[in-house]
Amino acid sequence: MNLSLLVLVPLIAAVAVLFCRRLNSIRWVSLAGATVQLLLSFALLASYWKERTAGNPATMLFEYRHSWFASLNIGYHVGVDGLSVAMILLTAFIMEAAILVSWKVERMTKEFFFLLLLLSAGAYGFFISLDLFTLFFFLEVSVIPKFLLIGIWGSGKKEYSAMKLALMLMGGSALVFLGLLGVYYHTGGTGGPHTFDWPAIAQMHLPVSAQQVFFPFLFVGFGIFTALFPFHTWVPDGHSSAPTAASMFLAGVSMKLGGYGCLRIVLLMPEAAREYSPYIIALATIAIFYGAFATMMQKDLKYINAYSSISHCGFILLGIGMLTETAIRGAVLQMISHGLMTALFFATIGMIYDRTHTRLVDRLGGLLKVMPFISTIFVIAGLCSLGLPGLSGFVAEITVFMGSWQHPGDLYHLATILACASIVITAVYILRATGQTIMGPLRDPHYNRLTDATWNEKLAGILLGVGIIVIGVAPFWLNELIIK
Repeated sequence: MNLSLLVLVPLIAAVAVLFCRRLNSIRWVSLAGATVQLLLSFALLASYWKERTAGNPATMLFEYRHSWFASLNIGYHVGVDGLSVAMILLTAFIMEAAILVSWKVERMTKEFFFLLLLLSAGAYGFFISLDLFTLFFFLEVSVIPKFLLIGIWGSGKKEYSAMKLALMLMGGSALVFLGLLGVYYHTGGTGGPHTFDWPAIAQMHLPVSAQQVFFPFLFVGFGIFTALFPFHTWVPDGHSSAPTAASMFLAGVSMKLGGYGCLRIVLLMPEAAREYSPYIIALATIAIFYGAFATMMQKDLKYINAYSSISHCGFILLGIGMLTETAIRGAVLQMISHGLMTALFFATIGMIYDRTHTRLVDRLGGLLKVMPFISTIFVIAGLCSLGLPGLSGFVAEITVFMGSWQHPGDLYHLATILACASIVITAVYILRATGQTIMGPLRDPHYNRLTDATWNEKLAGILLGVGIIVIGVAPFWLNELIIK
């Protein structure tokens, strides 16, 4: 399996979009590019399972190396493990749905789909990179398209939101770069060549003193991408102002880049991770409760989902901070579950806004009567968010809780209890928002003329909804994929 195809296909599709002259051609070329990405991700999954079933014990599969800067020992080194494959599948699902819900974009259509496809190329490159410098390069590739998508096609305070998002994420990137430089110059031993190669570094034992210094740079830097408290403030503004597809990708994939980076860094610096574990858990618990209580105060559907994302990403960081195998597995499941759920939520919010021209809960109501399909997937996303059994949210959160309780110590048990208690708050704001938005009589008589989802919106909703249900009903294949 040639992993570089995952980067080349969206890049080729993005360039092809620029040469299209007709609006329909732009849409279909973009959809074809996203569909090929989805098929490649399934082919990668099948190839990966085949190799593991055959007994291939390698830590990373389908590796490829090419030297970029030999003097600095920087190379294009790619490969995947089960975690990488899972994140690639998530990216492909969300990208396909994002293209479908953007079918009616008519303003600067070429540029919109070009930037969206460029985002996916950056995400795939990040997830397959085994060279830390290359990984950082692909992390940066994803920042500018997000800035432009929000600043040009966004709504509300879009210029402010785009600038805030770009500055905070670039601040996080600066911390990551400093941490990577620290790791680089502490590899190789006395007089040996330094390296950015992740598998090689994993076989070394970085000095504990170096881990203690550079772990905070890397974890906080990647944590900013994952809404680490108190560096989460870009999330509500960025999500609320972004166009629907950008919100889906930003919450569903881009925020997972940080979680993925945190997991990789924890594996490289285990001693420092154990030392800083109480601080990570404390910040994660604060984020869980802060996000939940802040969500209860919101009246705008996008702000509800944005603040809810802060709370749900807190579960990811909680699982990573606990450092038990089960908790880390739960963190990965939460990344995938939250990616699908929040993308579906933003998609349905966009569908509702396109028809009613409002996202304010108190102006909506009774939409189930006129938009049954949209209302149904809205409910599925909401029930997944509150952790209903049978949906992916339950599987992910219960795994995090079980893994967290395995960690000895009163502090860890208290954090687990508090995290469990936050589910009640989540249920309150989800059920209230759902009831006020789609239940009861129609608030506005003009809503009688509203139409339900179009074919492309139905495909996007079904794609994400099926992912949520499949993981919720049969999570074992994903669990086995992560640990292999």
